[in-house]
Formats: sequence, C-alpha cells, structure tokens
Amino acid sequence: MASLPASERRAFALRINRHSSAEIRKHFSGISYGSLPHHRHSNSASGSFCLNIPQAYEAVEPVDLDEFLMSQLRSGDAELMQELGEFPDDDLGVELMERECRTLRPSVPEEGVELDPHVRDCVQSYTQPWLVVSRRTQGYGWIAYSERTEAIRLLQRQTFESDVQPDKQEQAEKSPSLAELCDDTARTTLTSSDFNLRALQPDRRVENLLRFSSPEELDRFNLEARSSNRYGELFGLYPPTDEEDAVAIRPIPDCPKEHFGQRILVRCQAIKFDIEIEPLFATMALYDLKEKKKISENFHFDINTDQMKGFLRAHTPHTDASTLARSAIFSISYPSPDIYLVIKLEKLKNQAEGFCQRLGRYRMPFAFATVNIMSAINSTLERDTSDTDSINGKGTMEKKGLPRRNSDRFSMMEDNYILSGFKPAVPMCTIIKQEGERLSDEDLFKFLADIKRSSGQRRVKIIPGYLKLEVSPVPETVPGCLSPELIPVKPVSEKNPRPVKEVLEFPSSEVYVPHNIYRNLLYVYPLRLNLTNRLTSARNITVKIQFMSGEDPSCAMPVIFGKSSGPEFLREVYTPVTYHNRSPDFYDEIKICLPARLTEKHHLLLTFYHISCQQKQNQTGSVESLIGYSWLPMLNNDRLQTGQQCLPIILDKLPVNYSLHSPEKLPAQVPPAKWMENHKGLFNLELQAVSSVQTQDSHLERFFTLCHALEGKTMFPIRVGDEKISENMFEHELKLSIISLSSSGLEPLVLFLHQVLDKLFRLIMQPMVIAGQTANLAQIAFESVVSVVNSLHNSQELAKDHQGRNCLLATYLYFVFRLPDTQHEIHTTGTGGLMAHPESRYSTLTRATATTVGFMLLQSRIRSSSNPDIPAPQSPDDTEVTNILGKLFHEELALQMVVSTGVCREYVYKYAWFFFELLVKSMSQHVSQLDKKAVPRRNRFSDRFKDDITTIVNVVTAEIGNILVKQQKELEQAEKVNISLAFFLYDLMSLMDRGFVFQLVKNYCNQMAAKSVNISTLISMRLEFLRVLCSHEHYLNLSLFFSSPASAPASPSLSTSSQNSSSCSFQDNKIAAMFDLSQDFKQRHYLTGLLLTELSTALDMESEGGRVQQKAISATYSLLCAHDLDQRCSRPEVKAKIAALYLPLVGIIIDSINYLDFTVSDSRGSKGKSGGPEEDPDSITPINQSVAMAIAGNPFNTLARNALVSVASVAGKTTNMLTAETSRNLLMCFLWIIKNADQNLVQRWTVDMPSSQLNRLLELLTICISCFEYRGKQSSDKVSTQALQKSQQAKARLEEALLGGIGARGQMMKRVGGNDRTLGQRENLRWRKDLTQWRQTNDRQDKSKAELDQEAIISGNLATETNLIVLDLLEMIVQAVPLADCKDNVVGGVLRVLLHSLTCNQSSTFLSHCFSTLRALIVKFGELLFEEEAEQCADLCQKVLHYCSSCVDGNRSQACATLYLIMRYSYSSASNFSRVKMQVTMSLASLVGKSSDIHEEHLRRSFRTILAYAEEDTEMQSTQLPSQVDELLRNLNSILSDTVKMKEFQKDPEMLMDLMYRIAKGYQTSPDLRLTWLQNMAEKHSSRKCFTESAMCLVHAAALVAEYLSMLEDHKYLPVGSVTFQNISPNVLEESAVSDDILSPDEDGVCSGRYFTENGLVGLLEQAAELFSNGGLYEAVNEVYKVIVPILEAHRDFRKLTSTHDKLQRAFENIIQKGHKRMFGTYFRVGFYGSKFGDLDEQEFIYKEPGITHLPEISHRLENFYSQCFGDEVLEMIKDSTPVDRKKLNPNKVYIQITFVEPFFDDYEMKDRLTNFEKNFNLRRFMYTTPFTKSGRPRGELNEQYKRKTILTTMHAFPYIKTRINVIQKEEFDLTPIEVAIEDMQKKTRELAEATHREKPDAVMLQMVLQGSVTATVNQGPLEVAQVFLNEIPADPKLFRHHNKLRLCFKEFILRCGEAVEKNKQLITPDQKEYQQEMKKNYNKLRENLRPMLERKIPELYKPIIKPRIENRDSFKRHSLRRTQDENS
Repeated sequence: MASLPASERRAFALRINRHSSAEIRKHFSGISYGSLPHHRHSNSASGSFCLNIPQAYEAVEPVDLDEFLMSQLRSGDAELMQELGEFPDDDLGVELMERECRTLRPSVPEEGVELDPHVRDCVQSYTQPWLVVSRRTQGYGWIAYSERTEAIRLLQRQTFESDVQPDKQEQAEKSPSLAELCDDTARTTLTSSDFNLRALQPDRRVENLLRFSSPEELDRFNLEARSSNRYGELFGLYPPTDEEDAVAIRPIPDCPKEHFGQRILVRCQAIKFDIEIEPLFATMALYDLKEKKKISENFHFDINTDQMKGFLRAHTPHTDASTLARSAIFSISYPSPDIYLVIKLEKLKNQAEGFCQRLGRYRMPFAFATVNIMSAINSTLERDTSDTDSINGKGTMEKKGLPRRNSDRFSMMEDNYILSGFKPAVPMCTIIKQEGERLSDEDLFKFLADIKRSSGQRRVKIIPGYLKLEVSPVPETVPGCLSPELIPVKPVSEKNPRPVKEVLEFPSSEVYVPHNIYRNLLYVYPLRLNLTNRLTSARNITVKIQFMSGEDPSCAMPVIFGKSSGPEFLREVYTPVTYHNRSPDFYDEIKICLPARLTEKHHLLLTFYHISCQQKQNQTGSVESLIGYSWLPMLNNDRLQTGQQCLPIILDKLPVNYSLHSPEKLPAQVPPAKWMENHKGLFNLELQAVSSVQTQDSHLERFFTLCHALEGKTMFPIRVGDEKISENMFEHELKLSIISLSSSGLEPLVLFLHQVLDKLFRLIMQPMVIAGQTANLAQIAFESVVSVVNSLHNSQELAKDHQGRNCLLATYLYFVFRLPDTQHEIHTTGTGGLMAHPESRYSTLTRATATTVGFMLLQSRIRSSSNPDIPAPQSPDDTEVTNILGKLFHEELALQMVVSTGVCREYVYKYAWFFFELLVKSMSQHVSQLDKKAVPRRNRFSDRFKDDITTIVNVVTAEIGNILVKQQKELEQAEKVNISLAFFLYDLMSLMDRGFVFQLVKNYCNQMAAKSVNISTLISMRLEFLRVLCSHEHYLNLSLFFSSPASAPASPSLSTSSQNSSSCSFQDNKIAAMFDLSQDFKQRHYLTGLLLTELSTALDMESEGGRVQQKAISATYSLLCAHDLDQRCSRPEVKAKIAALYLPLVGIIIDSINYLDFTVSDSRGSKGKSGGPEEDPDSITPINQSVAMAIAGNPFNTLARNALVSVASVAGKTTNMLTAETSRNLLMCFLWIIKNADQNLVQRWTVDMPSSQLNRLLELLTICISCFEYRGKQSSDKVSTQALQKSQQAKARLEEALLGGIGARGQMMKRVGGNDRTLGQRENLRWRKDLTQWRQTNDRQDKSKAELDQEAIISGNLATETNLIVLDLLEMIVQAVPLADCKDNVVGGVLRVLLHSLTCNQSSTFLSHCFSTLRALIVKFGELLFEEEAEQCADLCQKVLHYCSSCVDGNRSQACATLYLIMRYSYSSASNFSRVKMQVTMSLASLVGKSSDIHEEHLRRSFRTILAYAEEDTEMQSTQLPSQVDELLRNLNSILSDTVKMKEFQKDPEMLMDLMYRIAKGYQTSPDLRLTWLQNMAEKHSSRKCFTESAMCLVHAAALVAEYLSMLEDHKYLPVGSVTFQNISPNVLEESAVSDDILSPDEDGVCSGRYFTENGLVGLLEQAAELFSNGGLYEAVNEVYKVIVPILEAHRDFRKLTSTHDKLQRAFENIIQKGHKRMFGTYFRVGFYGSKFGDLDEQEFIYKEPGITHLPEISHRLENFYSQCFGDEVLEMIKDSTPVDRKKLNPNKVYIQITFVEPFFDDYEMKDRLTNFEKNFNLRRFMYTTPFTKSGRPRGELNEQYKRKTILTTMHAFPYIKTRINVIQKEEFDLTPIEVAIEDMQKKTRELAEATHREKPDAVMLQMVLQGSVTATVNQGPLEVAQVFLNEIPADPKLFRHHNKLRLCFKEFILRCGEAVEKNKQLITPDQKEYQQEMKKNYNKLRENLRPMLERKIPELYKPIIKPRIENRDSFKRHSLRRTQDENS
C-alpha cells in the first residue's frame, strides 16, 4: 500500500468509515463560516432564542496576521517589528530530558543476554530519556513575578502619620485641676490668649513658595518633582488575585516515578535475653490483619556478636556488607490501624559450639514478637494541626503520587493516618515462644486478631527478655541505602559500613502507577509438607531449594538473595527445621532475582532431607539423609508459573530431561520412577512474581505477543498460551486482541500503560502486510486507544487534575509519548541490549557524540534501502526521512478523529484534551524536523489537515454548545472541554499559520453565540477560552500592539502643547476613537478586542451575584499584570504602546462607574461598610459625609452610597454592584493604563471630553483614592496582608505551571539544587482553595513582625503610587483647560477630588505633591475658587488645618505654606478674606472639638510658621495682611487653649462634655462657632454611643439655624425660630438667646456656612432623626419630621418625602414592636464633697447612664477616674444615701456619694404620661428613698421602720445635650412605718395584678411573684405585716385612716392572690401538679389567717355621714403628711 498515490490511499482510508470526512466537513462548514449571522437572526425571529445578545458581541473577521507581518516587514518598519522581537520561530522546542534515576545505576537485565522483544521494549521504555515539548519564551511576564519580591525589598518606606508615634508622650498625665473648670463666667473666647506665639521657633519654610515667574513654570517644577523617584511596575505593589479557577494555568503533570507509599524507618536496637549463649537470627515483615495479607517482603537481620558469628564460620564462606543491615525502610501505601510488624526469631538446635559447627546451616523457629505500627507511632505523634508538612508535600499519601481512592475505607484512612512528622518511637516488645504446630500465616493472623480483641495476651509462653526497635519517619535522604534489588540509592554513603535496606512492599490493595523501572523478582513460599502416612523415621525435615538453568548440579544459579551476615546471593537455601514433626508447616520466603530471558530449562529444584541431630557413635556420615526430590518448571506455555502449587515427591533419583515437564505430567520412565504415596501431591508451595516485564494478564500478554510477531521475522504458526495461530488467522486474532485490550484488568493495564499506548500508536501508523495482504489496523487501534482513555477516565480509583485530565494520561503525553517510528529500529547488542536512541535528532541535554551522528547516517541509509520503492535520500537530514511512508501521525490522528462514529466519536470529543495534546505533541515533533527556513509557516501542514482541524474545532464547539443548551447538569464537562479546546488553539498559535488559528477562534466565538445559551454562561465560557489564549507568551505580538499609535498623532503644523488644539478637530475625533472599542480596533487587535468585548458586555449585563463580571475583570487584570511584570516590556516606550492597546478599557471603566464598590477596600478594614468615614478619627468631616454632600449639592457624591444608587437608577439600570475586591482590580487596570499611556494623548483626550464625561472621570478618580487608601500597619487589609504570601505562592504556582517553559535545563538545574520540583503540581492546585481560605482567616496570627512590616511597606507604596497617578491625571486635566472655557466647573471638580484625597490616610510623599498642586490651583484660580467654591474652600481650610497639627514635620510645613497662600490670595478681596478667616476659625473649632489627640504644640508651631511667612513676605508688607494674619492667629491660639483643657478631661466624659458645653455657650454670640461646637459635642456623644444626646445637640444646632433663617426670610413653611422645637425638647429655647444686634446676617463671613440654609437645616434634622432612631426614641423621630415635612413639601421634593414617610413608618412600627421592651436610661445622683474639688465641692448632679447600668458600674468608673486625679488614699466613696454631714468629713480627703434615683411624677402628671416613652422623656424631677429608724440604724422591725423620700429637680430636662445636669432644688418628706407598709402592700398587689393580666402570661414570672406573696415562710411577708399593724386598732385616732387603708390594701391583695393562683393552674405543666396544690394550700391558709383582721372595721370611721365631717376628713388627709413630719422632727 505504501506505493499507492496519496489520493487513493486516502480514499481507501475513507472506505473504512461509513461517512466520508468531506461530507462531515461540509455539514459543519455550513455553520461555521459566512452564513453565521443569518442563522442567528433567523433563529431569534422564531422565538426560541430570546436572549438579546448585543450586535457588538459578535466576533469580527480577524486580520490575516502572517500577511500583515510580512507587509509590515516590507514596508521597512522593521524597527517596530523588533520592538518585542519577532516571534521566535523555534517557539516550541522538542527536547530530550534525561530521566532521573534514584539508584546509582539503572536497574537493567544481566549483560549479554539476547532479550525477548517484549522485555527489550519494556527495558527501553524504562531507560530512555523523556521527550518533552517546551516553550522557549514562555512565562516572561509570569516568572518575572518571582523577581518582584526582590524589587519590593528595595522599596522605601513611606511615612504615614497614622504610623508615626508622636515623639514624646505627655510627660505625665496632668491631673485636671478641677478648679479651672468651674469658673462659669462666660469667657469671651476671642480675646487674645495668655500664650505667647512669638516665643516659639517656626518650622522650616517651604522654599521658593512665592518665587516663580509664571504659573507654567510652577507646573513644570511640580511635574518634575512628581516624576522623580516613582515606582515602575504598579502591579508589583498589588499582588495578583487568587483565583478559584486558575484556568490559564495548565498544570504540568508529575514526572513518572517509582511508586512508594508512606515510608517508615525501623531500626533494631537490641534483642536481649536473660541467658545469651547462642546466635539468633531475625526476620521482620509487615502484616495487614484486616486484609489478612503479608504486605512486605522479609527483612533479615541479626544482632549476634562476633564471637557468636564465629561459631558459624564454617557455614558462611564470606559475608557481604549488604547483609549486615539492621535498619529497614518499609513503605505503606494504605496505612491502617491493623498493620503489625512481626519479628520472627530463629536459633540453632543446640547451644554448644561444636554443635553449631555441625548443624550450623539448619535453623529452627524459636520465638516471635509483634508491634502495632499505628499505635507505636501515635504514642508519639502530636497531631499538630499547623504542621506544614502535609502542605509542603511531605505529608498525606496523596502527595506520594498515590491515586486517590474513593471507597469509604480509604477516605477514612486517608484522613487519619499520616505517617510523617511523628517523633521517633521506641517500642519494647515482649518475646513470645513460637509453638511448632502454629507456624503458618493463618495461625499468625489468628494470634494478631486475638491480641487486637483482648489486648491482653492469651495463654502464650513468654520468654524472659525484650526486643527494642526504633520506628521513625524516613529522613529526606538516607545515606547508604540499598534498593530491593540491592542497588545503592543516591546519595551513596562513604563511611557508613552498615547499610539500610528498602523493603519491597506488597500493597494490600491495587496501586495504579505505571511501571517505571526494571524489576523482575520471584518470591517462593514453601507452605507445608505432608508425610504423615509414610512409615519413615523422617521427622526433622528441611527442604533445599535451588534455581536451576539446566539439569546438571552445576547449573544452580546464584540468584537467591541471601539472609543476614552472609553472602549477597546464594545458589541454594535450606528451610528452617521443625524438629520431631512429620508434616511441618513452613514460613520461609525465598527471594529470587529472575533472569531477564526465561527458557524451558529454568526450573526450581526442591530436595527433601531428614536431619539427624545426635551423631550416632558408629556413624561418621553426613548429617542429612535424603528423602526425595521435586521440581517446578518456570514456564508453562511461555507464561511464568505463579500461584499455589502442590507437587508430588520422587524417590531415589531424578530422571533425565525431567525439567521439560512438570512433575505431575512426567511421561512414563524406564525404569519406572518411584513416587512417594503413589504420585500424590505432598508438598505445597506458592510463587509470587513482582515484575515489570511479566504482564501476568492474558489479554495484555496476547496483545504484546501478536504485536511483536508483526515486527519481527516471526515463523508462523505463532504460539500464544495454549493455542497456535496460523498466518491466515493472524489478522483476525490481532484485531481481536486489540479490541479485548479494554477488558484486561485495570491494574495491569495501568502498570503497562506506556507500552500499550506506544504499541497502539504504532499500529495506527504501521501498515501491515500479512500473508501478502495489506491490512489497515488504524481504525481498530484508534478505537482501542479511545476505549482505554475512556476506561481510565471512568475509573473511580484514578486521580484527575483540576481540568479533569486523567493524571496518568497527562503524564504519558507530556513525558513519554513520541512519534511512532514505523520501521523498527536496528538493535545493537551493545550495553545490556539497550538500543541507541532513535531520537538523536532532538536537542538533548547531553552533547551529541560522533557515534550518534554516524548512527543517524546509518539509520537513514538502512531505512531507505529497506524499501526499494523509495529513492535513497540525498542528504541524511532530509526532512523526508521521517515521512518515508507518506503517512504523518498527526494527519492520521486528525483523520481518525474526524471519521470516528458512534460511541467512539462521543468519547473522542468528551476526552478531547487527550487527543488535542496528542496532536500538538506529534505536530511539534513534525515541525522540529522540518527545515524552518525552507518551509514557510503556512505550508508546514497540508490543507487537508487544516480542513480536518477546522472540522474538529467546529465539532467540539458544537458539542460544548449542545451540552450548555440541553444538559445543564453536564456544565462542568462543558467547561473542561472548553478549556482544553482553548489550550489546543493556544498551542496551534505556536505551530500553525496564525491567521488560520484566528479564523478558528472567530468560528468558535460566533458558533457559541449562535447557540441559545444563557448569556452569562456564554460570556463565562468565552472568557475562560480567551483567558487561555491571552496567556500566550506572544499575545502582545499576536495582538499587533506595535501597530497602534502610541502617542497623540501630531500634525506637522501643530506644537504638542494643547493650547491650539482646537485647530485640528479631525485628529481629536481620532483621539476620542482610540478610547472606543471600535470595529477597526477589534479587527486589528484581535484577541484584545475579543477580551474587551467580553468585559464590556459582562459589565452591562444584569447577572446574578456578579460572578461573570468578576471573571471578566480578573481576566483583564491578570493580563495587564503579566505585561507590567514582563521583562520584555520594561522600557517606557514599549509600555506606552501596550497601554495604547488597552485605551478602550478606559472608556469601559468610566462607563461602569456605577457598579464600583468603594466601601473602602475591605470590610475588615478600619472603616465599616457604611460608606462615610464617620468612625475614623483621622478624617475630619464635621458631619456625616453623605448629608454634607447632599447639602452642598455636590455634582458627584462619592461617599454617599445612596446618592450613587440614585444616579444608577436614573440611568435606568438596575445593576449589581461589584465586590470591593473586583472593583479594586478594575481600578488597578485603569490606573495602570493612565500611568503608562502617552501623557500627551491622555491630555488631549480630556480636553475634548464632554463635561458629563469629565465629571464621571473625576468621580472615578475619587473612587480610586478611597479604594487604595492605606490601612495602616496593624490593619488586616487584603492588599498588604497577602502581598507577600501571595507573591511567594504565585511564584511557586507559576513556576510549576511554566516548568515546561523553563525547559529541561531548568529542570536539571533545579534537580541539582536538590529541590525536587516534581512533587505533585497537581496537588498544589488542588490544595490551593482550602489553603487560601484558611490563610485569610488566620492572616493576622501567622505572620511574623517582619512580614507585617514588609506588607505595610508594600501597601504604603501602593497607596502613594495610585494617588500620585491620580494627581498626575488631575494636573493634566487642569493644565489642559483653556482659561476661557467652563473652567470653574472643572477646577471645582478637581479641587473636590484633591480634598477627598486629603481626607484619606496619605503618605508624606503624596502630601507634599498634593499640597504643591493645591498651591498651584490657588495661584492660578484663586479668585475663582474663593468666589464660586466657598463650600470647597471651607473644606480646604479644614483639611489644611488638620495637617498643620500633624506630628510629621514635612506634612506640617507643606500645610502651613498652603494655609498662608490661601490667606494671601484671598486677601485681594475683603469679603473673601473675612470668609476665609471665619472658615479657618470654624475649622479649628471643629478640629479641636472632635479629635481627642490634637497636638496643640504642633498647631502652635504651625501658627508661628504662618506668622513667619507673613513677616517674610516682602510684597505684602505694605498691606494690612500681616496684621490681619497676626490677629487671626491670636484668635486661633485662644481657641486652642480650650482644647488643652479638653485634653485633661479626656478620661472623664462628663467633665469633657461640660467643658465643651461651656465653650459652646461662650460662642453664643458667634453662631457659626456655636454650631461647630454643638456638632463637636454631637460627634463626641455618638462616639460614646449616647445617640439621644447626640441628637439633642443637632436639634439645638437646627434651632440655631432656624432662628437665623427666620430673621432672614419669613417663609410660612420654615420653623419660627427655636419655639417650634419645644415639642422635641423644652431645652431648645436656650437657642433663642441670639438677639438681632449680635447677628446681622449681612456681615461677611458670618453664618455663611453650608448649614445656614434650608437644606442645611433639613440635613441637621434628618441626622438628628437618624440618631433618635438609633437611641430608640422613635416618638421623637416623629416630632423631628414634623418640622422637616413642611419644608420638603414646599420644595416639592417628593423623593425625599417618600423616604421620609418610609422612615416614619419604620419608626411607628418600631414603637409597636418594641414599645415596652425599650430601656431608656438609668439615673444616679452624684454628690461631690471636699475642698479639693474646688468648685465642684458640695455640688450635686444627676447623671444619665445607659439602659441597664448597675450602681457598682458607675461607682467603679468615677472611683477609677478620680482616684487617678487625687490618689487612692484621698478619695472615698460614701456607700449609703443618708445626708452627708460636712463636720464629720476629713478635710484632707474628697468624698463622692452615688445614689440610684428614679424619675418622679406627681399624680396629675401621670395622667399625661401614659406610655413608657413619656415616662422617660423630658424628666426634671427624680426621687430616691432612704430607710431609717428613730434609733439611728437604717433598718429595724416593721413597726419602727421609717422611710425618707427625697425629690430632686434639675436645671434642664433630660435628655439634654449633656449627660449630667446640676440639681437646683431638693425637697424631702418622711413616711411612718404604717405608711411604709401601705406602700409595700400596694406595690405587691400591683405586681400580682400585672403578672396575672399580661397579654402573654409568663408562668415563671407569675410563680415568683406568687411565692413571695403566699408562702408563709417569707420573712417580713404579708402575714407578718398584717399581724404587726392590723392585729389591734391603733390607740392614736390619727392612725385610724392609715389602719383602714392598709386593711383595704390587704383585701385587694388577697383577691389578687386568688386570681393569680387560678391563673397559675391554667399555665402549669403536668409535672407541677403537686406544686400547684401546695400553692393553693398556702393561699387558703393565708386567707384564713388574715380573715379575722380584715373583717374588723374601726367603728369610728363608719358613723353616719354628716357634711362638716367630710371637710375635716379632707383637711386631715391633706395635712396628715406634714403633721407626722412635724411630729418626727
């Protein structure tokens, strides 16, 4: 067939299949090319496709890349092409990589043997180097990340005020001198202060503050300053995100390795007996009790002394070092608690030395010991959860490359038994006597099961002595270690003579790891011999075992592994003797190294002997007497014999040629052979092979045999197993064997996976001539490959990586697969039959030698001569050498994929990744053999092949689409196929014509869009696809980035300065277009265009949960990150070009501004999600930001979330906000582009922007500032926290992913470094998720100080750099604004952004630049700013003042300079200057009131510095400015003095509020300042959670504003001054003290603040309402809104009205729900006594404390504070509430008395105060009671117990603007004992009534009250009260009334008790029956006891009624109280 022309061959191939591939192609191409758009529209019409996919979403026609590049080259733009270098053509290199060998030399068969083809192939596959396809340039961008950390190390630390500790703390907390506080004179605050400013030293002045010739020069100077010292790579400061789905990373599979389980090292330290007189020999092995299986081979050792060994010298010819080992390494693949280490001891029959010499070679079983491995380890294993081993890959078994098991037993096991990281254990074992009849393994397992069950020993004989072992984890390297084949393992130890042996494991369950080394071992286990029937004297029996290669005794081969202290290999071995036993059991294990080539002649020879112990006197003969022989041929039908065998024993001698037959089938002999017991099987033994060449599976064996028959010169018929196959049956049989491959067992299939696949691929390629007929097996072989792939993927036992690729197959493709060489190579019988590598044509890592080159020549010649039809090639390196047969593997493979049908086709596309990677690897090998220069890129592959590829891509795309449409549950499958398709195209970019690949990408995109898939799934799929393509290392070139105009197109006439830009509008359009995602852009920059399209579509889409947006953003983000860190792109001009490539992204981001979340960075950060910076002490906004902004009518409100939401809703979109993290990523992209793009270009773009767009841009900048704000060292901000850890993680992960890119050399280097890279990259990816989650929660704990420090540095630099980028852009915007155009708007906007940046935590570096910019603005636009932007200026003053108090000198000097410039430039107009003065004064007041830690010394220094500026400013000396400045500063200084005091009372909030209150009072004449101080107080209260007081402050402020407004204009809807507010609180009337003469509203600078407007008023009140609501005073909310609503109605502000009524509704709902549950406040009377208190002495206050405050709490607080002021000894707390007698107090001490008081109301008041709220609001009177007796004791008997009630009245009503108010009046009256009793009884009755009649009765509550009432035992209970007061009628008629009243009280009481008992009956549970009866009984008893007293009336009171009596009665009632008082007195 080789000679057929290609076309016919192809036709022949097609005939095999039912459809021609051409038809299939036609079928698909219908969809894929031009007709697509029509399909789509026709579809949508039919209604089945209702998703509106935007037109713009369609993929455009790509530019033909290779053509374009050629034309560019021709056009001479070669320089540009060089910019990022051409695409290197040898992008994919095919390299040979030497395989790593653990042992000193590879394990290979013995020398000089002609090998079987199968063995030869196996050995070759175990020793040949890997063939790896690597990318030369991969991962520039990524690997660069690892170098980042170095650059980061060099970062300079930025100084942030928040991190700076002020130099000196206050010397000692000065204790406040209380006297100061109490001079309540209304100080005039604005007089000059006592503090002399001029005495201070001013700060260093900013140089050249006023020396600039023109604003332009100033700008230039600022720009230079800003550009110096900047950090290059922005992304270096912002670590890449952790992605759950790192799609663009294709994990490199693990390098194939030999399998090990978890390893432990066992060392025998001692075997000690009480009597030691003979040599002992030990073996140890592991047994798995659960599986009843021996799971390791035996390890032989002994601890005999040299003297003991001397006894045996006669029997050990020599001792090899390898037999002296005492330590062994065991491997356990499946750890379980049932694994035991069993040590068996053997000794000799007798101790005498002479005896040893005679019987030294026969051992006998002696004793054994067992250790449970798990419990030995657990005794030491501290399960340390933070043990990182398991993460670093030393831990769980998975790490060892062991496939995951899914069955329960294993998942359980996997979790619990990690055999690493434990401390060495030293178990001591008891030694148990071995009984002769219990030798077999069954007996051993029985014994183990017993000890496990009973854990006590059963009846066993214990031998005195012990065995001491050490069990420890295996260290990284074990010097002097030997493999099971006794080959030394690296590193070899020089000095250590005692080796360590690796013990071969027999895993308890299948292990699915392909063979990787040559191993060929046979284990023989003699089991038992049964001679009971024989009447011989044979009873001490031993068996001699030999491995023979012929029948002559000299043919015994030295292949049996020796035991301890003897030779390494033996020719014969004897089993231990069980003396006096005729049918002994054996337990020996004989380990034999099988020859590589087995023949008929190889057999085991067994000789049976009887040992005579006693030497008979007359006999001198041998010790052994022969019993008989048996043998076992090694091969049976060419197959190795294994398993159980039962052999007969032949007596006398062996017949000739016995070994050719098995003993059972021995032909009749002459003379006849004598058999023991009539040829019955008497000897049982078992054979077990551990071999990587013997398949031990019939299907595989048959397949390999038949394949080899194809290759060799085989003689027919062939023998396979028991059958012979003739030539005409051969093809049929071969096909059958191929088909039945998939029915072989999974384990053997996996073990020989590499060989099976190699053979199948060869069959696909190799045409066969069988019996003169050409047969084509390609299709069958292909189908077989598919079914193998399917069965491996379907197996639950085998691991897959995160892209769903079966790990074994991935490994095979990456390392093992190579193009099948169809002509079989020539074999040299050189080194051990290894062939020289046919791949000498690949670059190897070893130097090519002359021999390999010569070999190539030879090979090519032989190849050509072996096929006479092919002319010999002209030159050895002619590419055609490989294509001799005209059939290329990749073409054949693609063809098979296209023409496959049915199930096979389904699997091909399901596991497409495998076939894609196979195609790519074969194509790479094909390309690497082409002559690159001669064959242009587009001719590398035939058109036919391209068609096939197109078809395959279309089919796969269609498959993905179908899954998405029809089978949602298969979504994951679709995602995996999608990614593998993407990787396929990614690889094709490096191999094929790129225009062709782009065409494929286009087809994919459009075909996906044509499916009716949910749009978010669609975007998500396309995104993942594109992410993979964009991660291509030549992505930038593929996107033709160098062909984009990187800078503003300059026309010849035009200077680049922007002044005359208006002259060329067409270019401006061009510039604007550069920021748009246009059709042209998408065509030219193909991949970028697609990606940005996805992003903008995703952002416009309404998705659930924002997953898609997040995906799109992180794709773009990681791409930019890669460019930024790519060393190829480090030059600024290259970066400018790249930035130009992404300009459309800027437009997209500006449009997406509504979705950004800028609740700064992270909810765990220092600011809450609530948007405003109210909680932050550094941000000095005087009032809730959002309200302030709303008042100011700010065009873009950046901090008020609600305002933004409304913007969004206006835009008509309901959007999903992006998460904070995602927003930051998007903004990072924006900043990167702005930073790197050509500045001219950006500036021109901003000039032409419509103002709405410009406003959005400014808003975006504001958001950027908030998002990247520095969070301080201590914060757990996302950026800082993970920057370092991530950079390390990223580094590790990327190196992994790209190891291919580092190439084999890198791998070697790494290996040499000993850092074994191949430790499962797969797991790394699998582990990552859990690892990162865990990280984030424990971030803070597990970081060292240095790391946190490093993070702070990084995040500080990030904040600085991002802010500087924003600043650069703002400068560009301002400078581009032509002075005439609507600059105010722009300048105001810019100023707003700058101010916002000052609110955030900034570094000194940024601040110095920011202040420079501000000064430039003042210089350039001063007038304008002061006139138009008054609000902003007020803000500016405040921010600047704030920095004047900074403890960082640099910040302070910058701020001073700025403040001075503000004064200087505002001086030009009087109104401006006075306004500035007012603003500065107010700012200072608000600053001082608000921040607790204002540094007044810094502020004073700043004032002094400003003074110095004024004095040194020569130009202004002639004006009034210096004196005005002087006056202003003096005022400021005096305000400062107040704060000094405030500082002293920082710890005592009440004192502090008093002081602030007084300061505010002092400003009664200056409304602005009073307002400021009221706000300060509000803020202080808020911070202490006193919301009600805070609200009151704002209500007062609002009243102040209302007073002012009502004077100004008289609108009906406005409140009439403060009177309107008295419903909220009567205290508000204080604000009306502001009289007209003080407040002339026209005076400049007065009441010009933003609050003195109607909006301001509403803002204050709204905030007050909010605070009332927080404080639970919902009724007050209503009152507040009563004032607001008319104003809103007048403004027709319906939106606000909606939300107002909404809030009202909520308030009322709250009243309904929480009405009686609210806790309002607790009140205490606090009295101060002692002259040291100064003015506080003998003052009494009522303190209001939070809801449930106990007396000890407030007492403790005050005691702590005042004992700090005065010292512990001086202060005493008075514990009772009796009046304080001054005379008794110690004058040297101070006293505080605290009493709990309750609000007091007269009866008439109670009529109005019905609700809980009314009883707690507007309180001025409080009461407390003091018990006393006449005798002076506080308490006494009932009849002498008096009570004094004290009523206090306060100066103002609670709640007020402070939490303590002076007491101004005190009244007291006393109650007599009987009155006290009446009060008590009334109270009890009330409680009972309440408990009984509650809406939802509470049983427990009721029972408590009842018990206190009816149970007789209660001391001073009701009964006792009745007995004391009601027993007899009082003598004193004055008391009749009281007596009667008490009697009536009792009557009611007993009635209520009855009700309560009845009620309780309804509520109780059955188990409380008895309790209820007891209650009832007690109640009845009480009633009976009380009855006589209650029925006795006082006759005098019930005389007939006459009128005058009534008056008297009245008057009596009225005076009774006073009267008794007089008596008492």
